[in-house]
Amino acid sequence: MARPTMEDVARVANVSRALVSLVMRGSPKVSAQRRTAVLEAAEKLGYSPHVMARALASRTSTVLGVMLSDLHNPFFAEVAEGLDAAARAEGFELIINSGGRSPARERRALNSLLSFRPAGLALLGPVVPSSAIESAAEESPIVLVSRSSRLSTVDTVNDDGEAGSRMAVDHLVSLGHRRIAHLDGGGGSQSALRRRGYQIAMREHGLEPEVIRSEYTDAAGAKAIKEMLAARNTVPAPTAIVAANDYNAVGAISALEEAGLRVPQDVSVIGYDNTSLASMRHVSLTTIDQPRTEMGRLAAEALLQRVREDRTEPVRKLLHPKLVTRSTTCSPLS
Repeated sequence: MARPTMEDVARVANVSRALVSLVMRGSPKVSAQRRTAVLEAAEKLGYSPHVMARALASRTSTVLGVMLSDLHNPFFAEVAEGLDAAARAEGFELIINSGGRSPARERRALNSLLSFRPAGLALLGPVVPSSAIESAAEESPIVLVSRSSRLSTVDTVNDDGEAGSRMAVDHLVSLGHRRIAHLDGGGGSQSALRRRGYQIAMREHGLEPEVIRSEYTDAAGAKAIKEMLAARNTVPAPTAIVAANDYNAVGAISALEEAGLRVPQDVSVIGYDNTSLASMRHVSLTTIDQPRTEMGRLAAEALLQRVREDRTEPVRKLLHPKLVTRSTTCSPLS
């Protein structure tokens, strides 16, 4: 069955197509009687306006494009949830795609989103070069989440990743740990800040940092642990791990347990993000909390200010992380 059109609604309501268009845009120029007639006809036919067609016809888009760095990481889904709620409250809708943590794929994803002529773009944890973001910002307002920028045309929403990693190290040291390794986020967004925070905190406590190359995935976390354990001869293994994020931490825990090590009795593990994954009862991961839905809300707010031309100066939102203690950290046995 063909999708009902605006012309079908106009015919059933016995009004012009132009008047139906005014009603669908929420125009105050339509009488209550005619508005009711149009809405009843639309409901009867099961008609809903095509968002993209409406945007192209009116030259004003109500669509926001969102690019997620990684569809598998619940952090981005939770940020997008906050962004979606805030956008819908203001009459905007989202179209979402993913860059798959690849700069080349992110370029293509960015171009695809721009082809929809969105009112604005939110890029969540992008790894695409700054030059590509700057170029896209010439076509559409942009806000970055979990990535810093010095571009005056781009807004940012971040947590203090350096402070968060320092918090993780401080927690482990307070439990008595001295051999603490960091599985870093590789080339991922904000990984350098988290790595630096870990290194600073370790040196402040008079401890030697040990950074193990990894990525923001569970597979990378498991791989890093297996390689770390295989390389140990006479050097003792760490008694605690500061993982790049929650997803990475879960992979690390899996590899530790496969090797016969108990978490947290033999090795404590702390993640980063405090996603829904971390709070699951069988995971119960100690982690550093980023307020994900709040970050999404702030991103939508910043983006819509740009869309409505309420300001031109860049917004730099920096949120303070918090430690959430659960079951994967404890004092070392010896």
